[in-house]
Amino acid sequence: MVEEGECGEQQQQQHKRIGERILQRTRAFGKLILFGEHFVVYNLPALVGAVAAYTDCECELSPVEDGENGVTILIDNRLAVPNYKVKKKDEGDEAIALVLKHLGADKYNVKLTFDGNLTCVSGIGASAAQVVALARALKYEIPKPMTEDEINAAGYEGEKGYHGTPSGIDNTAATFGGLLRFQRTTDGPPIFVKKKIKEPIRIVYASTGITASTSTVVGDVRKKREEDPLWFETLSQDYCEVVLKAESAIDNGDMIMLGKLLDENHTLCQKLTVSCKELDGLVIAARKAGAFGAKMSGTGRGGLMLALTPTEELQNKVATALEQAGAPQVWKQTLE
Repeated sequence: MVEEGECGEQQQQQHKRIGERILQRTRAFGKLILFGEHFVVYNLPALVGAVAAYTDCECELSPVEDGENGVTILIDNRLAVPNYKVKKKDEGDEAIALVLKHLGADKYNVKLTFDGNLTCVSGIGASAAQVVALARALKYEIPKPMTEDEINAAGYEGEKGYHGTPSGIDNTAATFGGLLRFQRTTDGPPIFVKKKIKEPIRIVYASTGITASTSTVVGDVRKKREEDPLWFETLSQDYCEVVLKAESAIDNGDMIMLGKLLDENHTLCQKLTVSCKELDGLVIAARKAGAFGAKMSGTGRGGLMLALTPTEELQNKVATALEQAGAPQVWKQTLE
């Protein structure tokens, strides 16, 4: 016979196991854009790699009394660089509300707990990981049968709260993982293909510690494009040549060529005015330490940079160099 206390302990353990399974199912990944910052907004192809670090979400729904509005309680246990959550709070609240409305959960009282090992920093796709994890959690809590495409679509709706008119690249990487070739379309859903890699690609990425507003930076680039269409068209043509060669380099496992093209893409980002002295400084430090190539990644004007480091020894050397150059956070990642 099982004593009452033992039974209660067994139930708690069972509930914990169930909770852990649900959290594993709600995982959504961060991302690093290898090629295509800002150009992807204008329907040009981009290459993006999902990182192994993830955000997960625990969701509890309860009914609302007649005539009352639903209340959302948010517990955000995600790792983050200083001030990230403060600066992103209003956008995050809007993003969560958009996902809840999209999936019909806005008429419930909602308690959400976000966690995981992805550190929130501009450029890593933390906002997309958050809303995709939320969509996955709602799938189990409502419950609501949803395909991965539907999860991705819900994530895209949430990204509107953070970015206004998102490209869709972040939520797609967060949903599907892997290394993707991604391209927006004018009248339909984006086209993306998961790339096969000959061998794992080792990368080091580092934060400047600066949190940038994606909607603001994207808006600035759009304004410059409208003021000088020829300027943007010239850069776009140069970029298309770079990304085409980069995809070929990945297909062929040519890390030397891939590194050179990462350098070229960074130069294009500088011309777009989305890099900054902090990003440029870390890029230079990585190259001096032997990285095959280095560039900013993501929104820019802060956020992240990445460096191509094909061997474990070089990966460690570049990571140390970036720390010595003043990067507040440095991570080592392998794309597979």
